[in-house]
Amino acid sequence: MKKQHVNKERAPVYEMMQEMKDKAYSSFHVPGHKKGQAYTESGGAGFLQDVLQADLTEITGTDDLHHPEGVIREAQALAADCFGAEESFFLVGGSTSGNIALILTVCSKPGDLLIVQRNVHKSVIHGLMLAGAKAVFIQPEPDPVSGLAVAPSAETVTAALAAYPQAKGVLVTMPNYYGMGSDLAPLAEACHQHGVPLLVDEAHGAHYGQHPRLPGSALASGADGVVQSTHKMLAALTMGAMLHVQGPRIDRGLLGQRLAMVQSSSPSYPIMGSLDLARRLLHVQGAGAFTAGLAAVDALVRGLAELPRFKLLHPQGQQPQDAAGAASAGSTAQAAIRPAAAAYTTQDPFKVVIYDDTGVLSGYELQERLEAYGCVPEMSDDRYVVLVYSLGSTEEDTRHLLDALRHITVEKADAQRSADASPAAESRHSVQAEAEAEGDLRQTGASSPPKSQGSPAEFSTWNILAQATVSEPIPFGLQPIPAEDTERVPLQDCADRTAAEMIIPYPPGIPLLYPGERITEDTAARLRVLSNAGAKCQGAADPNLRTIIVYKNNRKQGSHL
Repeated sequence: MKKQHVNKERAPVYEMMQEMKDKAYSSFHVPGHKKGQAYTESGGAGFLQDVLQADLTEITGTDDLHHPEGVIREAQALAADCFGAEESFFLVGGSTSGNIALILTVCSKPGDLLIVQRNVHKSVIHGLMLAGAKAVFIQPEPDPVSGLAVAPSAETVTAALAAYPQAKGVLVTMPNYYGMGSDLAPLAEACHQHGVPLLVDEAHGAHYGQHPRLPGSALASGADGVVQSTHKMLAALTMGAMLHVQGPRIDRGLLGQRLAMVQSSSPSYPIMGSLDLARRLLHVQGAGAFTAGLAAVDALVRGLAELPRFKLLHPQGQQPQDAAGAASAGSTAQAAIRPAAAAYTTQDPFKVVIYDDTGVLSGYELQERLEAYGCVPEMSDDRYVVLVYSLGSTEEDTRHLLDALRHITVEKADAQRSADASPAAESRHSVQAEAEAEGDLRQTGASSPPKSQGSPAEFSTWNILAQATVSEPIPFGLQPIPAEDTERVPLQDCADRTAAEMIIPYPPGIPLLYPGERITEDTAARLRVLSNAGAKCQGAADPNLRTIIVYKNNRKQGSHL
């Protein structure tokens, strides 16, 4: 498809909103706050006043997200040009709505089968349920040093497609929550050889491919449908995301219908305007948009060199500064010198993952101490703390972070006493002893991360693994489970039962269990870890996660599979 000339300096939706905000007219349309006038007598809407004045609906001149003919159509075309897509769609419901719409498009009939990386976001499971689809789960490859799962190998994808030639597509996540990744091109090639699309949840990689130091994008690697959270790693408002497509393997007309089903019929114009602005910032400045943010990251790497207690996660054999762009799309020379089966070859420089090399502080405890000094991380697990930088980060942010880490370093003695007495440490030590007693403590080859913190499947809620490299087809649907078929059991009694509810540790929002999945001994142990640590789990009927709902024993375990 020949691309038309575009004026990248335009921001059509934002410009229209500015015009409407400045225009003197009387509103006889929704929203009911009437440009914020509803709050006038109560003292105004404070910092939200400017947003309310630009909060619009589908009226003359504002276009319609679900039938774009004007400014929204132009803004989406500009986004496609910026991100290298043939067609792009604005999402006002986050990547969640994009993942669901893609699944509903590819799995257009109940019973259609999709090959899916097991540790996917809950929105993917919800999409399978809404589609009435069957999933064949495939195992992501672990990085042997960090113990963290990355993505399935091309060999696994090929094996799954050979075993299930009726599959409608393959869905994977790249990068993972920690910014770790590998080359997607072999996966795209495997899919295309079988005539099916590769769908990629690239929620944490909207900035990929936009700077030489960043990994290549999923689109550049050949993916057919890609969902990106523009609000996560670029500059849109929260919930602002985009869906990009290319090639002939996705029905675009059906995709538009599915998006209209799962997105609001009253989409947020402030969110759409922010998507337009975020795109323009990147489109106009190009790689220069990341200069300040990368300088802030570089300052942190230099500072950490003087704080040997804290280490950075990066691919084995690479320095932190070289771990991203080295395997960007088109870097064939670098790809040639790497083992073909390497699970972890790229690291997003803006996802700075640190850990306490002394083993004194768990990731959870290090996060707590950082927050005490006014530095708020994205997330943590038992080993690692994930610090998110972006094009909006500054070297002042880094100075604040390094100052906090220096204070934590000199508190080492106190930290040791705190670690020995903390609930997190008690949980960690208890789980390790339990795993060792059961003979299930797995060795990962990790030498730097603390050895006292259990197996890789235990320390990170990202590591939700399939029970086989390629699973049997698993049917999903919306039919509720009759209460008389279920019972509530204590966690210590749940092993080898079949889950009747979804358990989703959050963050990162990866279902540990879905209804109908058999609870293994490993999974039961992980549930106890989460319960003892007071982890937040969505979907669980018991907010304290002391019990779990399972199918009654008179129901044959896994009979629905």
